[in-house]
Amino acid sequence: MLCRIMCVLVAVLGGCAKKEVPVIPEEIAGSCRYENRFSRKFECRDYHGDWTEEQIRQDCDSWGGEVTIGQACNLEQVLGYCIWEQEGRYIRASLPGNDPGACGSTLRGCEFFGRGAFDPAPICGGVDPDQDRGGGLVVFQQPVRRCQDPLPGEPPGRSPGGQVCTWEMISGATEPGRRFADYASCDRVRTQRPYYPVPTAPGADRPDERLQDPEYAQELAWVRSQIESTACVCCHSSSAPRGPSNWYLDAPGNFINGFFDRGIAMGAGWIDTSGLGAYPPEENNGFSRATPDNPHHTIFVTTDDARMRRFFVREAERRGLRQEMFAGMRYVFGPIDEQRLFRPSACTRGEGVTPDGRIVWRGGRARYLYVLEEGAASPTVPPNLDLPAGTIWRIDVPPEGEPWASGTVRYGQVPAGGRQRFPLSGPPAPLVSGRRYYLYVTADILQPVTRCLMVAP
Repeated sequence: MLCRIMCVLVAVLGGCAKKEVPVIPEEIAGSCRYENRFSRKFECRDYHGDWTEEQIRQDCDSWGGEVTIGQACNLEQVLGYCIWEQEGRYIRASLPGNDPGACGSTLRGCEFFGRGAFDPAPICGGVDPDQDRGGGLVVFQQPVRRCQDPLPGEPPGRSPGGQVCTWEMISGATEPGRRFADYASCDRVRTQRPYYPVPTAPGADRPDERLQDPEYAQELAWVRSQIESTACVCCHSSSAPRGPSNWYLDAPGNFINGFFDRGIAMGAGWIDTSGLGAYPPEENNGFSRATPDNPHHTIFVTTDDARMRRFFVREAERRGLRQEMFAGMRYVFGPIDEQRLFRPSACTRGEGVTPDGRIVWRGGRARYLYVLEEGAASPTVPPNLDLPAGTIWRIDVPPEGEPWASGTVRYGQVPAGGRQRFPLSGPPAPLVSGRRYYLYVTADILQPVTRCLMVAP
């Protein structure tokens, strides 16, 4: 008892061992802005992991806050973050401030009074938020097409000069029969979607008599070979930096047993996964996956969609699963669909273009800035969903560049270090005074800070 009291006293004075900051899922299901009833400061909390909209609203209501589904907080000035775990889900509260002298009290407020784990921002001695703890960039890396000679002993490639060309993208694939990891960078791919370790389904390593069936073993080998040629191996392999994300190809026994039922349904094409983005097969070594025009394609990037879906439908039937059980269900990373299907309303906080051409937004610094026609779809991920019809102007900050602050960009002028993605050349079309346009600004891919309809001055 005495030890416990002493530890509490030392904690208040800043001496007890600091809590370890947990590794949390990177996907964000929503956020909540509220006034902390204890500190009387406005804070914002992100909901990481498999939160439902009902759970988010219930938690936010308890603080009298305002919910935004599918959108992160992105406060411009923070001392750090307080993290809590709730039944496998996580809350990450942004703690605002710019005074280094407040770091100690902020840590104690989080860990001693709030019972959370404090993750300091750079101002409080933490790491740069654009760097992960291993020193690698976590800013979204745009895809590049890498071409190289085939590995020794492998046949010539299909590209000019016998080279093998591969898109380094989560929806990319190398040539059939080759390994994606031999011809592309998985480090780049892992920046393009939330990667985190997830255990396999219970009983994944159980003996499977089907491996003795030649016909089944042949189909399983084909499925494995197809996946091995795609970027899926970057996260679904024991070589992933922090361990595999759920099922993995080199698992002992039958790797299919590592799937949860939801993953089997995605493989069968029973859940729409078109929000992940896709290349046309002629640009992707013959591999394709689900698109908004073909939402019932398997989640896997494959050269034979029908064959891949047949395999997973049979697995689903073996488990007693039926397609109607997944009706209306979306891909597990909800914010992709939330943003793709988002429809904006009028700007209400002064966002828009000023008479002298400056673009004003709210929510923090930006790496991507769009001005679109009023009825355009919301942009999300490359290669086919990040430049929707109706885009008038799009500019980006390269991963190594400094994000832009609100008011520092003028319409039609690309800031130093930025890149204009649309139009390909020349200035964008002039805005028509009094007409409404869609202003879409993001801190990074899938991290919007402003999405609203502005009126041109």
